[in-house]
Amino acid sequence: MADHRAALQWIDEQLPALRAELLQLCAINSGSFNAAGVDAVGARMQALYAPLQAQAERLALPAYRSTADDGSERERPIGHALRLRKRPEAPLQVFFCGHLDTVYAADSPFQHATEQGADRLNGPGVADLKGGLLVMWAAISALERSPLRDRIGWEVLLNPDEEIGSRGSAPLLAEAARRHHLGLIYEPAYADGNLASARKGSGNFDLIVHGRAAHAGRNPEQGRNAIAASAELIGAIAALNGQREGVTLNPGYVRGGGALNIVPDLCIFKFNVRTSQPADECWLHDQLDLLLTRLNAREGYGVELRGGFTRPPKVFDERHQRLAEMIRYCGRELNLDLQFKPTGGCCDGNNLAAHGLPNIDNLGVVGGEIHSEREWMRVSSLSERAKLSALLLLRLASGELVWT
Repeated sequence: MADHRAALQWIDEQLPALRAELLQLCAINSGSFNAAGVDAVGARMQALYAPLQAQAERLALPAYRSTADDGSERERPIGHALRLRKRPEAPLQVFFCGHLDTVYAADSPFQHATEQGADRLNGPGVADLKGGLLVMWAAISALERSPLRDRIGWEVLLNPDEEIGSRGSAPLLAEAARRHHLGLIYEPAYADGNLASARKGSGNFDLIVHGRAAHAGRNPEQGRNAIAASAELIGAIAALNGQREGVTLNPGYVRGGGALNIVPDLCIFKFNVRTSQPADECWLHDQLDLLLTRLNAREGYGVELRGGFTRPPKVFDERHQRLAEMIRYCGRELNLDLQFKPTGGCCDGNNLAAHGLPNIDNLGVVGGEIHSEREWMRVSSLSERAKLSALLLLRLASGELVWT
């Protein structure tokens, strides 16, 4: 611990600057579909990393595709990913990941961070994940100040689409998983400071239900009501809850119809699925196939399925447990008694684990009530959590901890 005291003290000294930078980052709207704002945050982070002299790349990603209310597919541009790499020849390769986007759109009234006491900020992205971006930067900067730095190579990926499923950046995550030994991801810690272990998987699905229009008074029997058929389908999908342990389905969006004297011929229905085990995905697809086959067999009706699973469940296997124990060990030296708890939420750590990279994925700031206008973070956790990651890196570099 004594050998690393100077690095940890340096991190403590950065706290006022980290807080000031966080306020600046939160003043830049970076909702997932505000590509210019996402890129502005990426540019600010690239400038912050510039003194570390890593190889930097801005990577264009494909547009995000979704189903519009008329059933057509639309494309929306997203921002660039930022990738930084240093010492790819080093014996230990560590992958760092965080996201540039937030859930708050450009027209959201929630646009600036405000103080809520001496050690608390409320604001868009203070916890998820702009605070985490700065924790990551401070930990890597502490490593780069150490004479042990040459023993660890690192890559940082800041992606622009995590809040919408990381579909565009998924190939970048898969590539990174194959060339690194372990991953450190900077989603926010729980409000009590503890960390995530196993995570559920997630999928988003769109159903486009077609019927046949007719006059609701003159010849309704010739119509095929797409809303009524969708209601039956929604009920059947909701009824799948409880049929398989660990699988939940949430009908979340319905659009259809128009004038009340017309039998509606189109309805759009979207839902989310959470899974606990990889085999759950096959089970869900089998259930959907059965339901859609039945509806398609009815005269005058048709249904189209879009979407799919974007994040496999994260199984907290032996390698994850070993990495967690290393982090707990470092935490104890910093007077942090860290516990690991499973969660129904998911993140890029799911994707990385599915491609074989053990990772701990909420090493960012301590905060809570994310995805709401009550989002908050504890300011002192900027330095506290940066020291946790830095101590892990320094102990790995010194050989005090060994990853094989």
